[in-house]
Amino acid sequence: MKTKLYFPRIAILFFLISLSISAQEKYTSYKGLVINQQTEEPVVSAKVEVENHDFSTVTNNEGEFTLKIPADLTNAIITTSYLGYESKSLHLRNFDQERTLIQLIESSEKLSEINLYQVKDAKSLVKECFSKRGENYINHSVVMSGFYRETIQKGRRNVSLSEAVIKIHKESYTSNRRDKISILKARKSTDYSRLDTLALKLRGGPYSSLYLDVMEYPEFLFEDEQLSDYSFTLENPTSINNRYVHQVSFEENSKGNAWYNGTLYIDAATLTLLKADYNLTIENRKLASRMFVVKKPGSVKVYPEKIQYHVNYFEKDGKWYYGHSNAMLEFVVNWKKKLFNSRFTLTNEMIVTKREEVENKKFIKANYIKPSIVMADDVSGFRDKNFWGASNIIEPEKSIQNAIEKIKANLD
Repeated sequence: MKTKLYFPRIAILFFLISLSISAQEKYTSYKGLVINQQTEEPVVSAKVEVENHDFSTVTNNEGEFTLKIPADLTNAIITTSYLGYESKSLHLRNFDQERTLIQLIESSEKLSEINLYQVKDAKSLVKECFSKRGENYINHSVVMSGFYRETIQKGRRNVSLSEAVIKIHKESYTSNRRDKISILKARKSTDYSRLDTLALKLRGGPYSSLYLDVMEYPEFLFEDEQLSDYSFTLENPTSINNRYVHQVSFEENSKGNAWYNGTLYIDAATLTLLKADYNLTIENRKLASRMFVVKKPGSVKVYPEKIQYHVNYFEKDGKWYYGHSNAMLEFVVNWKKKLFNSRFTLTNEMIVTKREEVENKKFIKANYIKPSIVMADDVSGFRDKNFWGASNIIEPEKSIQNAIEKIKANLD
């Protein structure tokens, strides 16, 4: 069987690298909810950004967001967008700091009847998409601010919460060098009494989110772009921001022990990959355990039941780059002498909140964290309600907010 690289691995234990943070500028926060106008269902992972400025965030699983912008930026236009919906732009004066309702309308065009960008061979389309990596994506290194969150649930109870504001040294999409990450500010709390810590010694962290960038790291999904092992099918097209988008479903031909399947969303005019959703299916439980579990006792079996990945790309000045990703992994832990097994759900999510075009793009080497390094517990940040300052984060959904409140209560 061919050797594969699988990301992300699970993270339970972290090390924190403390870095000094410059004084936060004065800012104003605006909260909102993005819903489907027709169904009133929340729109998850919708991008909310300030036009012509580098401030953005995405909605959480409940459609909620908080956007922080400099206090002196009063004449701004805020645009909300998501694949399959018409984008909506509103002047800042239409925003309420406490709650702004944004209703998106599903794209109504009959895109299947549009002939302008029709293609017949899905595999050729995907190959050409990857061949245009240097043309469509950033071709120089940049420094980006971001936010990372990871949660672990045992059953329905949150047992671990890790959050960090990060800096990303993003390399050109034509470079052979890998991206680097520094942690500027972080907080973490884990209830080890509810974790099978002897059974789970798993690793991961912010790099596991960054490696979901299919265009930068195609080898983690398509084996160095060897597309011959995959079947591709053109589905009904969709749109985003008035751009026509091909939906290409894919599936590995060989389904021996583990295989990927999912959907690529490719801009019809430029052949840019805008989004990818994919799953990893593993039927061989021993193989699954070897891929994701670093250490466990012989009396326990650990295996994943569901593994889902998502990545979205952002655009600036005609060039695209990694913008947002999330992963969800469900694990089962079976102890030999226990009647019932344990079920864990790990989710991690990372977003680029600001892109900085700076003359000196070199980080201090000592500030980098390694992909193998994780952060230690540090609950002090949960005491401060203004811990994140002016940094944009992903608004915590109710279950995460409840976990934060419980952490605070235990600290009092």
